[in-house]
Amino acid sequence: VQLQASGGGLVQAGGSLRLSCAASGRTFSSSAMGWFRQAPGKEREFVASINWSGSSTYHADSVEGRFTISRDNAKNTVYLQMNSLKPEDTAAYYCAGRRAPLATKGQYEYDYWGQGTLVTVSS
Repeated sequence: VQLQASGGGLVQAGGSLRLSCAASGRTFSSSAMGWFRQAPGKEREFVASINWSGSSTYHADSVEGRFTISRDNAKNTVYLQMNSLKPEDTAAYYCAGRRAPLATKGQYEYDYWGQGTLVTVSS
């Protein structure tokens, strides 16, 4: 499975962006998906995850109420809607997939990764 993330860019604080992650392969609809981010000089951290059907999601406390993960299995795509962006959200954002249907928060439980898409939030 290959993942292609897009949608990053430069936005002012308080603005919005929607990230997309397009997946190749036949297993997407049975795979849990996640978003992680890594800011300069910091370790990669969990942002959000979603189970195979979209019926169950997790969001990190730092983004709860501002970010929303969703998926469209017909399009083999997972999204991250980011609203009320803050400068501390600046990071490279990575999408990841599991060879399992249930969503988790641990990055080491994800089996394949896309390239990062950079989000920069100016104050």
